[in-house]
Amino acid sequence: MILAFALLGVYQLGSWAVHRLLGLFVVVLVAFFVSLAMEPAVDSLAARGMPRGLATAGVFIVLFGCLIGFSAALGTLLVETVDNVVGETPRLTEESVDWINRTFGQDFTVTQLRDRLLKDSDVISGYAERAADHAWGLSNTILGGLFRFLLIALFSIYFTAYGPRMRRSICALLPPRSHDAVLSAWDLAVEKTGGYLYSRAVLAVISAIAHGVFLAILDIPDALALGVWFGVIASFVPTVGTYVAGVLPILVALTVQPIDAVWILLFVVIYQVFQDYILQPRLTARTVDVNPAVALLAVLGGGALLGAIGALLAIPVTATVQAFSSLYLRRYEVPEDPRIDRTTLGRPEKD
Repeated sequence: MILAFALLGVYQLGSWAVHRLLGLFVVVLVAFFVSLAMEPAVDSLAARGMPRGLATAGVFIVLFGCLIGFSAALGTLLVETVDNVVGETPRLTEESVDWINRTFGQDFTVTQLRDRLLKDSDVISGYAERAADHAWGLSNTILGGLFRFLLIALFSIYFTAYGPRMRRSICALLPPRSHDAVLSAWDLAVEKTGGYLYSRAVLAVISAIAHGVFLAILDIPDALALGVWFGVIASFVPTVGTYVAGVLPILVALTVQPIDAVWILLFVVIYQVFQDYILQPRLTARTVDVNPAVALLAVLGGGALLGAIGALLAIPVTATVQAFSSLYLRRYEVPEDPRIDRTTLGRPEKD
């Protein structure tokens, strides 16, 4: 009984510690994969004679510069979009009311709509009060996210700068027969994570150019910024990135020429099919070759375990595990068999 109670206490203590340290574990995991993605660039600079610390600093300065530039451009774009929506709301409201009256034979007026909203002002004020109550929680969430971002940046820089020393320290704790497996797994992780980042970056550039040009043809305001927004979000946000990225250009088009929103939606769908079936397979075949069904399952599983971060890391992790297992799993040659290749069934045999 004493042993059972002791084991129960140890389990409760371990469970409490895991729940408390889960956030830190996620931060370290993300930082580790960021360092794996940055390591090829740092190794390339270090091989040319640049000190590793200076090479790490240069690579991360470029990375942070791109993130800051994208965030600034996105903030400006969102402010301009909200301002356009607010300024065009009266015109869009009048046009919508006129369309409803013509289409359905009604006789609504903007005044009636305004009176209805004022009549339901209690509901609106209730939403406002709840939003004000959650303002403090939102500010805490933003500060917490900023703190986690700084932690990820700090650990990423450390892991990248001291990558060779970390590998040596890990190998020093293991028997010599395990060194080859550990170093092979590490190299595969670097190759697949860097390949994933490379393929996503190329897809983002192509998508940004294509959507930017199309939006410019439609004479949509801030076409270049919207193209960059679409390229980054659609390429780096798994599964739902395309749909999230398409909302902002469509919203901007609604404030200019509503029919353009339909053309943007059609172009987004057509380009997504082109990217999924033609462009992406050609890129990932040389970088991260993962079956689309396996990739979707990995993204869903990673999202269920660690949320958005897990979904983002799922594909490089899956590619690494797949490549590492292929080195040690024994495969056998399978002869041709009509029960495997169903396309051969029912065909007449050649003489």
